Amino acid sequence: MHTAFILTAAEPAAEGSEHSILLPELPDLIWGSIAFIVVLIVILRVVMPNVTRALDARSEAIEGGIKRAEKAQVEADARKGEYEAALAEARSEAVRIREQARVDGAAILAELKEQAQAEASRIAAAAQATIEVERQNALASLRSEVGVLALSLASSVIGTSLEDDKKSAAIVDRFLADLEADSAVGTSK
Repeated sequence: MHTAFILTAAEPAAEGSEHSILLPELPDLIWGSIAFIVVLIVILRVVMPNVTRALDARSEAIEGGIKRAEKAQVEADARKGEYEAALAEARSEAVRIREQARVDGAAILAELKEQAQAEASRIAAAAQATIEVERQNALASLRSEVGVLALSLASSVIGTSLEDDKKSAAIVDRFLADLEADSAVGTSK
């Protein structure tokens, strides 16, 4: 089969040396030109508008996508700014709250110290009053016991009975006053 093609291709070249392989004959050139013009008209009238519409649609889609992306970027930047502003406000609010808590804590601490000091003063005053009452009670009790002992001792030393209440009370009071005077003089030295 390959040899047949070579023979058929070689035959026209041998018959007409006036015809060139590179230049077609006139009827072939006319029919080829008419076919080319028909195909070109079909391409220009049918195919090109479809291609143009597709390219325009694609261009519009790309431009719309770019515009949407730019709009989304602007919105994102605005939200980012709002977020950063809210974050800065929250941080400053946190600092203010911490500072207020510190001040409130110091005030509460001072108030508690003051209350504790007042309570301690009240307890000390109550204790001092209780001590004073106890001292007065002890002193009164001691006076009566010392008086009885002193009368008993004086009765045994003197040898007479000192049972008269008024006399004995006067003697005991004088004796205790002398003792207090002696202890006051001894304490001041």
